[in-house]
Amino acid sequence: MSRVKKGVNALKKRKNILKQVKGFRFGRSTKVRMAKDAIRHAGRSAFAHRRKKKKDFRRLFEVRINAAARLNGISYSKLIGALKKANIGLNRKVLSEMAMNSPASFTRVLTKVSK
Repeated sequence: MSRVKKGVNALKKRKNILKQVKGFRFGRSTKVRMAKDAIRHAGRSAFAHRRKKKKDFRRLFEVRINAAARLNGISYSKLIGALKKANIGLNRKVLSEMAMNSPASFTRVLTKVSK
């Protein structure tokens, strides 16, 4: 069996790893072992923060809805409960957009709920 030299593949692998950590500080941008650890850690954080972003936006929507609802004399929790009882299937994102951009239609939804 003939001998296989792995220089080209090893260099390609190292080059790809170091390309991913471009802009990182200190040894993480130049040393392969540290770079691998940095990539792994960054990937874990990116995965978690993609999930966290959804939670952050939901909290923002709730704050916006609560502010608009209190201007109309009802609390957030009572509004959401009333929406569920009235079988109105608007999600929090749509409600917050309505509260910000078209307060008149948001008020119409509130009057429909309060009946």
